[in-house]
Amino acid sequence: MEPRVGPTPDAAPQVRPYHHPAAGWGAAKSVTRVLVEERELVDGPRAIMRMNHENGGFDCPGCAWPDDTKGLRLDICENGIKHVTWEMTRKRVDRAFFAAHSVTELAGWSDYDLENQGRLTEPMAYDPESDHYVPISWKEAFEVVGAALSGLDDPNRASFYTSGRLGNEATFLYQLMARELGTNNLPDCSNMCHEASGRALQAALGTGKGTVDLRDWESADALFILGVNAASNAPRMLTALAEAERRGAQIVHVNPLVEAAATRTIVPHEFLDMALFKSTRTSTLNLQPRIGGDMALLRGMAKAVLEQSASDPKALDATFVERHTAGFEEYRALCAATPWEELERQSGLSRADILRAARVYTEADRSIVSWCLGLTQHEHGVDTVREIVNLLLLRGNVGREGAGPSPVRGHSNVQGNRTCGIDHRPTEAFLDRLADACGIDPPREHGLDTVRTIQAMRDGEVKVFVAMGGNFALAAPDTAATYAALRSCDLTVQVSTKLNRSHVVHGRAALILPCLGRTEKDHQRKGVQRTSVEDSMSMVHLSLGMKRPASPHLLSEPAIVAGMARAALPDSKTPWDWYIEDYDRIRDTMAVALDGFEDFNRRVRLPLGFRIKQPARELVFLTPSGRAEFSTAALPDVVPEPGTLALGTMRSHDQWNTTIYSDDDRYRGVKNLRTLVFMNRADMRERGIADMGAVDITSTAKDGSHRYLKGYTAVPYDIPRGCAAGYMPEMNVLCALGDYSTQSDQPIMKHVKVTIVPAAGG
Repeated sequence: MEPRVGPTPDAAPQVRPYHHPAAGWGAAKSVTRVLVEERELVDGPRAIMRMNHENGGFDCPGCAWPDDTKGLRLDICENGIKHVTWEMTRKRVDRAFFAAHSVTELAGWSDYDLENQGRLTEPMAYDPESDHYVPISWKEAFEVVGAALSGLDDPNRASFYTSGRLGNEATFLYQLMARELGTNNLPDCSNMCHEASGRALQAALGTGKGTVDLRDWESADALFILGVNAASNAPRMLTALAEAERRGAQIVHVNPLVEAAATRTIVPHEFLDMALFKSTRTSTLNLQPRIGGDMALLRGMAKAVLEQSASDPKALDATFVERHTAGFEEYRALCAATPWEELERQSGLSRADILRAARVYTEADRSIVSWCLGLTQHEHGVDTVREIVNLLLLRGNVGREGAGPSPVRGHSNVQGNRTCGIDHRPTEAFLDRLADACGIDPPREHGLDTVRTIQAMRDGEVKVFVAMGGNFALAAPDTAATYAALRSCDLTVQVSTKLNRSHVVHGRAALILPCLGRTEKDHQRKGVQRTSVEDSMSMVHLSLGMKRPASPHLLSEPAIVAGMARAALPDSKTPWDWYIEDYDRIRDTMAVALDGFEDFNRRVRLPLGFRIKQPARELVFLTPSGRAEFSTAALPDVVPEPGTLALGTMRSHDQWNTTIYSDDDRYRGVKNLRTLVFMNRADMRERGIADMGAVDITSTAKDGSHRYLKGYTAVPYDIPRGCAAGYMPEMNVLCALGDYSTQSDQPIMKHVKVTIVPAAGG
């Protein structure tokens, strides 16, 4: 087939305000369209009924929202169904496809068209003479990887990337292979999303994770949702929000854009509401700070709590603060010394709005604060998350039912990846247990994260790059720099289910190793295997595929890791083949190596699995002081310089990470358009930009260098003055590789300094 430029190349762009409830009939219509287009009207509904259920179900490969605790039969969402159907497609990318299309040709295709070709069917190797991928046996492919890794003069010249879709068992084997080779170069997608959350929570509470579970969401009196577009990023959260509103809880959304999830919803599995078109409110207050202004809002709320406590002692939980925290007096003084005028200027909100949010907080007995990348992808992301903890500590909202910090992890097992060892900065305690359990001598020096891996590849210091899942070429910042880095490698290896940009932007030698999807049966010598995953609230449960694999030549992710390890470590005493025969054997080793995984095989088979212990939940704080630590960071200056705007990158609704299902963004009223930038209408007038006018965007990096996007469409939108927003991965080109947070090392993808002007010649 001839590739299309995009999903709807001939249709004119349309932008109309979206006034309908989130989910509901719009989601049902979208799901039906996807099922019809992928010709999955039988297996698709079967998969839907098996997704996110114990006793033979598989875990959704989309977001990491926890499974329903009440036995809901349709614990699903629009994006999860799209993701599963996309994986279950009948289309195939086989050797005939690669024979017909050179890599140079494929590099000119759109990202939609690359993935839309279907499932990969067998291992392929890049042939530079013909510029085509050609078939290679699994044995030969593993030998290529083994020769490249064992031939390095330093194991740190290899880097092993992980996306959030990898199951726990494959994750554990993957990090074991890397560390047995002798490197901690284990970058992962967390380096680009929630690294700030982990570091902040570790410093404040002694745990890198949130302390709440779904039952806490069901009993909280107030929910504060910051920097989250729930309807697209974690759609099953809509059920929790609707239930909270019905029981009278207060729901405060904080986001520069008022997203659909912050208005109303019709939850699809509530059939009567669907039939009657009856919607439920999902917010009681919406606040729109400027991009980066969340920290000032949070400090303003804390200042209000402390000022109120002077006349109302109940506003502050003085007993909790005295018994369980450190640094309170310093924090109290900092809040008192911060003028309201500065809090208003930095947050972009009025004092009255900040006090309204504070009033919701002080009137609630139990509060949860939840957040996503809108808070973390900033220079000051760690400080902002610590400010969340500061606010929670003031009223004792840690370590009790219905209260606490709750980061929203975006991908299905990204939290499990970190738990099971994907960490370029492992602790000594973790390495000691790994050494005892596996009989290896792991390296102790820190490895490379995502940004530093790209820099090292670019500079010729990393020669071999292995990616387990994901689409690294598009997910990473500074697209041009990332492309150049990948092309500088001696070998790139991509373990994937579908064709994507990372297969056509590759090293001098390249392998595509196709793996089973989450929906497919994993047959091994001891029978069909299950894998485990961890959700965003620390619940670990099993997932069992239901479908026949897309090709008989696919291998599971654990089997691919074991195959690479056998070839790269010929003298290894690790029983790689024995592990793959029965994943229970991997889990038995994990039970010894990983804190919290004791008795793993029994506990993971319990209804809904088991929750990893959280010391902070029990008011045990593994911090230097043994207490929860207040932070006293200075407020950052986030007000844009005259003539500039703060731009944040984000996903459209019809997109999951770098997978683009269409050029539409239903909840923002956009159809047939992705090359756009949302702007405040007053900012547009000030620059002489017409509605839907063509614009040129220039970003300025910390080092003074510039990056450009030409001919984008300016869309007027309800967003604060001085702010703009547009879609990733297209806008990743504006995010300089050197612009990463000094606090978390995360790329600064939500606070890019840009100028926007009418397009030249437009």
